[in-house]
Amino acid sequence: MNQILEQENRTTSGVYGKREVALVRGRGVRVWDADGREYIDCSAGYGVANSGHCHPHVVAAIQAQAETLLASPEFVYNDKRAALQEKLVSILPEGLERVYLCNSGAEANEAALKFARLSTGRTEVVACFKGFHGRTMGALSATHKSQYKKPFEPLVPGFKHVPFNNLEKMAAAITEQTAAVILEAVQGEGGVNPADPDFLRGVRRLCDERGALLIIDEVQTGFGRTGRWFACQHSDVVPDLLTMGKGLGGGVPMGAVGIGVRVQKLAPGTHGSTFGGNPLICAAALANIEAFEQDQLVERSAEIGRYFQERLRALNLPVIRDVRGLGLMIGIELKTRVIPILKEVQAHGVIAMPAGATVLRLLPPLVITRAEVDEVVEVIHEAIKKITDIRPQTTVGGSL
Repeated sequence: MNQILEQENRTTSGVYGKREVALVRGRGVRVWDADGREYIDCSAGYGVANSGHCHPHVVAAIQAQAETLLASPEFVYNDKRAALQEKLVSILPEGLERVYLCNSGAEANEAALKFARLSTGRTEVVACFKGFHGRTMGALSATHKSQYKKPFEPLVPGFKHVPFNNLEKMAAAITEQTAAVILEAVQGEGGVNPADPDFLRGVRRLCDERGALLIIDEVQTGFGRTGRWFACQHSDVVPDLLTMGKGLGGGVPMGAVGIGVRVQKLAPGTHGSTFGGNPLICAAALANIEAFEQDQLVERSAEIGRYFQERLRALNLPVIRDVRGLGLMIGIELKTRVIPILKEVQAHGVIAMPAGATVLRLLPPLVITRAEVDEVVEVIHEAIKKITDIRPQTTVGGSL
């Protein structure tokens, strides 16, 4: 493993904090490092491997398409693109009738922001505190955390932020200059904070009344992660633009935007992407959605997610402030720094992520079993007990 670490460190850009583990294989909920050590992956590659690592149906689709056609630009039609778009529209909330295909969640958010400005003729955008929408310039402008933004200022003008779940502040922020409101139905990076259903419904109403479009960022919450196909469905809210990424491609890079009837017809040249709608990626995404349906992964996420949260709450440790989330998007808020606990958890065979300084975030593949949940809970239990017994609660965290 050390050879891989040294080789990558010589040439990597430096923009990623690295953990000293080299993953080389995955299957279902488990991954293996270069030394053959096995882990339960409760990060799923930032919530990408929702259907599990190397799902056989997705692998077979990629193999078949790789020897059929790899490149086909959007100025011609393609069978896999057509099939994927039709399938996406069938699972999106009713009213989202068109689809734009791209390569990542950040690209999807960039496209949605452009479509909103174009459709309304307005320039301002309202986003939320603790929101995260990506690192490209428009998506970064919508993101709240100054740590990500400050080195690149000035960013795109016209963005303002209000407290999440505060409808009064949102109402004051939406004006006749507002092109769109962009928010997450569950804030991921911001601490695994679900939106109050009344808040989402209120924002929808305000956008309708004031001529703004509603963009819901489902990049992390989409594709069964929260126990519904999309998290906004828990509130029965249909956005004008719904952005997707991560779990869409079954492990390969893909993003998309679901487009509603309030968005104007988009003319050729309005936007574009060289690799958007690539037939290889479309074949993988189509097979991925089929795998969700065959394995009933959306329903499974709701069921196993409830069990997971019940098990975590039953730990009843004084250092745990809260356990929250929807489906298999779970946050454990602690009264201490999370990094030392994450290190201990990984040392005992579970890969997880932070969501801020004190929240342990769990995004396992939706194929995780109750037995595997029990393993993870036991590891977290022992890690929390060990770290909080030997360190004061003011422990300062570091990088993994």
